[in-house]
Amino acid sequence: MIRSGVDIGGTFTDVIVFNEETGQIDIEKTPSTPANPAEGVINGLLKADTEIDDLDFFSHGSTVGTNALIERELPKVGLITTEGFRDVHEIRDGTKDNLWDAYEDVAEPYVQRRDRLEVPERVNAAGDIVGELDEDAAREAAQIFKKRGISTIAISLINAYLNGDHEQRVAEIGAEEHPDAFVCTSHEILPEMFEHERTSTTVINAALVPVVRDYLTDLSSQLSNRGYNGDVLAMHSGGGVMTTEAIAYYAARIANSGPTAGAIASQYVASQCGFENAIGFDMGGTSADVSLTYQGDIEMTDEWAVEYGYPIMFPSTDIETIGAGGGSIAWIDGGGSLRVGPKSQGADPGPACYLRGGDKPTTTDANVILGWVDPDKFLGGDMDATAEPAKRVIERDIAEPLGLDLTEAASAIERIAVANMCNAVRLVSTSKGYDPRDFALVAFGGAGPLHAAHVAREMNVPQVIIPLYPGINSALGCLLVDVEHDLSQTLIEDATEDSIDGIEHAFAEMESEIRERLAEEGVDDEEMRMDHEIKMRYTGQWRSLEISCARPIDSIEEIRERFHRQHEQTYAYSDEEQPIEIYGLHVTGRGLVEKPSFPTIDTEESAEAHRGTREAYFESAGSYVETDIYNRDELGAGVSLKGPVIVEQMDSTVVIPPNSTAEVDEVGNIIITV
Repeated sequence: MIRSGVDIGGTFTDVIVFNEETGQIDIEKTPSTPANPAEGVINGLLKADTEIDDLDFFSHGSTVGTNALIERELPKVGLITTEGFRDVHEIRDGTKDNLWDAYEDVAEPYVQRRDRLEVPERVNAAGDIVGELDEDAAREAAQIFKKRGISTIAISLINAYLNGDHEQRVAEIGAEEHPDAFVCTSHEILPEMFEHERTSTTVINAALVPVVRDYLTDLSSQLSNRGYNGDVLAMHSGGGVMTTEAIAYYAARIANSGPTAGAIASQYVASQCGFENAIGFDMGGTSADVSLTYQGDIEMTDEWAVEYGYPIMFPSTDIETIGAGGGSIAWIDGGGSLRVGPKSQGADPGPACYLRGGDKPTTTDANVILGWVDPDKFLGGDMDATAEPAKRVIERDIAEPLGLDLTEAASAIERIAVANMCNAVRLVSTSKGYDPRDFALVAFGGAGPLHAAHVAREMNVPQVIIPLYPGINSALGCLLVDVEHDLSQTLIEDATEDSIDGIEHAFAEMESEIRERLAEEGVDDEEMRMDHEIKMRYTGQWRSLEISCARPIDSIEEIRERFHRQHEQTYAYSDEEQPIEIYGLHVTGRGLVEKPSFPTIDTEESAEAHRGTREAYFESAGSYVETDIYNRDELGAGVSLKGPVIVEQMDSTVVIPPNSTAEVDEVGNIIITV
């Protein structure tokens, strides 16, 4: 079997092709093509000398959706909601990311007020219709959107999660009056209570459909025209893959797909190296994504957001995404302080040193000035780049305004970028009760290995793991996933033994639907695995925790005990005397896919690995230091390195700073002791 995994990033598209029979691995990085992401995929496969008609398996992840949300490059969306609830989307839940900052601006809603239209109707809290739908108002709303040129419509009516008849009828009217529009309904997207969360998820899903639908259709077509006959699978945020047909409706599912693929790969790499606890640190050209694996399991969440206040309620790996990548722009704010990100130069035009028209200083430009990156070695020398433009823009935009010399300005950019990344690491670790000293940091992405040791030192993480192919690690994750579907359902009742029958009945119904979906995608019964979780909370609270359980459920008491323990870890508080309430149920079904097994590397150290030395600046040394340069392709298993050392490879550069050591393990991972 010849497998291909692809990760479409904001700056580069990464490709890995693995031949299981020969053990041969081919990797490539090629510039992403934001105007047509499918083009970058095909370019990468062809650059890897892949015969596309020989492929047996193709899976990909993408930051197309994530970057569209970060940069607000989205189509205009119309929202139809119940009369009197027009402003739910903008009011949100009334909170702020920083409670103590009274002047903080809240992110703008995805749908402007003039494009949020109301229809008279009412479904009560029991799911009964107590006010009939005004079909004329629904028809008028669809006509207004058509006149305004809005062809993406979200429908979120109050209590539709209990009874979706009115939403369905509004969608039918919309199709009649505006047949070219894409319409999605909240009772299909997220059949759960809380109108803001349900509305937010539905709106974001609607906004992303045009963004991902066109490139998925084009990608499938281009692969098919070149002879690929299998499914074009795409990672979704929950850690599995879905077909393009399913994602064409549930577009928000893949908003976190690229980072999720990276989290899966970091879990795999950490396990290879004997670590059950790992923090995944994926830094690309546009963003940095941080995930956490504890006792072998990736931490998950059922609520996440790219911008605070607008949650996406699909299950997802618990990832913190920040605008800190190699292409992040360094700038000076109105108060005269240096900032880095979140705006990025992305793939086009890219950092100034790329010679593609970029005229703003970026983190990558700073790395070039510091001597960490040799611009002549970008993509193994296949990419034209030079240091002169990087010097010019940093001198002009940062050094001169702040009264710094060129090196001081570049070092300042690097330190601020590291501080931003440390904040993301704290959000997945210390803020959730985990001690970073108990973890290894798995660093990947094109820029992750450049900064990882400095982040680890700042956060007291003792060891850093650099995978064999860090720049394409997320693409590797796409080869390690199963076909997956999940369903959730609101169920509110006391967590007592009397609730077991109702839970079992609901689990059985959801499991049956998931089995049907997996069967339609060609998964045999013996390859299906089901995981069940009960959302629980102390009575009177509204935040819940998902507690895993096995079927059949023999006793609620054991599940209650696990809830107390998990609540203690998450919130540093538990009270076994407090009554517990069930809030909802969640079932995840997986169609298991055979995982590839990768070869070990030679144990002999090659003299050709040492490329010489160059001057590199390290803040801990306070000056430029003569630094050994190694070619990673020539490093054998068992090799030991003492910092400062820079290890170069086609897809990334590894920086081992002073007072750090590193060893190469049997499969080629570099393990740095900080």
